[in-house]
Parts: sequence; structure tokens; C-alpha cells
Amino acid sequence: MSLESVTIFTDGSSRGNPGPGGFGAVVITDGKVTEVGGREEHTTNNRMEIQAAISALSSIQNSKFHILIYSDSSYVINGITKWVFGWQKNGWKTLQKKEVENRDLWEALIGVTKGKTIEWKQVGGHVGVAGNVRCDEIATAFADGTTPKLYSGILENYSIKNILDVSYDAGLAKEKSSNRAHSNAKAYSYVSLVGGVVQTHKTWAECEARVKGKPAKFKKALSANDEQALISEWNHKH
Repeated sequence: MSLESVTIFTDGSSRGNPGPGGFGAVVITDGKVTEVGGREEHTTNNRMEIQAAISALSSIQNSKFHILIYSDSSYVINGITKWVFGWQKNGWKTLQKKEVENRDLWEALIGVTKGKTIEWKQVGGHVGVAGNVRCDEIATAFADGTTPKLYSGILENYSIKNILDVSYDAGLAKEKSSNRAHSNAKAYSYVSLVGGVVQTHKTWAECEARVKGKPAKFKKALSANDEQALISEWNHKH
């Protein structure tokens, strides 16, 4: 006899790292959809990614389900399927003998996985996968301090008709790849916006010191023209 299935999508977000954050999850089972989410005032993106999985799995009490959980966080997936076993064996120390970060949440996640049949799958973030997109909307809304309306009801009436479709948008994937190449390129400067004031920085360390833990925007400029375009755009908007 095959197990009934549950499909879960999760995502986390933070504004600053650390900073205010939110998490979101969509749980689909037995013809029903339940959205969950929440907020923390001072947290990190990784903590919100773990919390999303904890909250989603906590909502499932029936151990007879086969649970398929999609996350765009390699940190969560590698952590729960590989790293936690070594961490536990080593007394929650890394190979470098340092304390494991977010131990409290890892232990909570281990707790809610016990007795459950779970298959963890990584899905690309920001590439148009419907479930991931919705979780991102929930997580970022909470991170921004707004409370989104969370759906709980039958699948038939859910507004996202393709929620179980995990195919991605090739155009968005290509754009993401291009953005990754931009991220890896050598910086001309870094531009930051804090409290309506735009500044430029020659090093990432200087930029990070200004924006860390604050509501801020920042971006790497690859040339003088790129830098000026960012300054003009952000000054115009603010």
C-alpha cells in the first residue's frame, strides 16, 4: 500500500543579515492547501529558511504521509540530509571545532522530521517555480513588516492553479545565471543607500560596515558608468 503524499514549498527572507526576517510555506495535502508564515525582528536568512521547514512539517501530524519538500536553500537541504549527522556525532561542533550556527533550529528541525517519510528536493529560487514564488511573497511580506493573507482551504479554490508544477522559467533561469556572473565579476565600487543617503565605497568591507543590520540597499558597480547610473537611479527614487 503506497503512502499518501504531501507536497511542501518553503522559503525564508531577511532584510539585512541579520535584520528583520520572515518565512513562508505552502503545504498541499489531501486536496487542501495551507499557507503558513511568520516574522522575527532580528534574524538571518538561513534561520528563516530553517524555520519555514520547521513550521511546515510541524503542521503534519500523520506519519503515514510521504512528504516531498521543496526548498531553494542548499544550506537547509545539505544540513538536514548530511551535515547534522556529523554535527551530532561531534557534539555540535564543525570540522573546524567551532560551534554549529543555528543549533537550536537544527535540533527543532530534527525533532519534527522524526517518524516522517521525507524526500528533500532543491528547487531554483527566483526562476518561476510557482510554489517557491508564493513562499517568497509570503516570506518577504513578513520581513517587510506587512502581514499577507494566508490561504487555508481546498485546492480547487486556490488562486495558484499550477502550484504543484515544479517546472521553471528558462528565461528567468538565464537571467539568474547572468546575475551570478555579475556577482562574480570584479567590482569597480559598491553603492549603498541608507536612510535616503547614497554613498560609494571602494571595498565591500566599507559597504558592509555601513549597511549591516540596517534597512538598506546596496549593489556592486562594475564601472564608473555603472556607479553613476546607480547613484542617479537611487537619488531619483529617494
